[in-house]
Amino acid sequence: DAEAGWRRADGRAARCGLNRAEHRNRRSVWMLRDMATAFRWWQHEPEVRVTVLTGAGDRAFCAGADLNSFDGGMTDLERHRSRDLFVELFTLMASLGKPIVGRINGHALAGGLGLACSCDLLVSTDTATFGTPEINVGIWPMMIQAILARNLPRKVLLEMEMLGDRWTATQLEAFGLTNRVVPNDQLDVAVKDIVDKLAKKSPVSMRLGRDSFYRQQDMEFSAALAYLHSQFTLVRLTEELKEGIKAFFEKREPDFKGK
Repeated sequence: DAEAGWRRADGRAARCGLNRAEHRNRRSVWMLRDMATAFRWWQHEPEVRVTVLTGAGDRAFCAGADLNSFDGGMTDLERHRSRDLFVELFTLMASLGKPIVGRINGHALAGGLGLACSCDLLVSTDTATFGTPEINVGIWPMMIQAILARNLPRKVLLEMEMLGDRWTATQLEAFGLTNRVVPNDQLDVAVKDIVDKLAKKSPVSMRLGRDSFYRQQDMEFSAALAYLHSQFTLVRLTEELKEGIKAFFEKREPDFKGK
């Protein structure tokens, strides 16, 4: 079986599940490749408007890396290059053009926290924990630090990285990392509520808007303003905008066609 099982879900949603429950969904080389395959497919599939990323089972979303899959029998150069898969996956997720909802069904640790932070929105069980325990074994979370620094306040992230302690979903909700924290038996209902709302939005405006969000974050301020001005002009030219305005005045739900 694929280590990242993926499929079309209901309607306009798709789902990617980290499929190693017996290993707490630790990410392997093969899992990263499977995930990249799934996201590339959905990126060019017009019927898919939103994706859900989750872990198999009920113990962990992803407990970090399976070191055996990355280190076993590799030379130092091969080991270095194998980590490119993680960089490529982060880049692909950021440029997907479609919202990614993280269904955090259990612990999200080390690289698993990086995957969670690469999602646009997070819905978590109230029993999940988050952390970067790498320092406890003499490592630093270099590969995910750029992602974490764009999702967490500076002092919070430094405490996580320097102490290696676990944080609860509720604690991180206060810092804006998790969007919803719910009991285990309400997780799927909360995820579905968000997914259903996202799937009804304009896919064209969603792509332009999401792309602009990630691209402008590292721009100098005046350059960001000029770039966003150009993107707003593109949104104004779409058929989606015309349909949205027409639906508003006709007091009905808009029917966005992706044009």
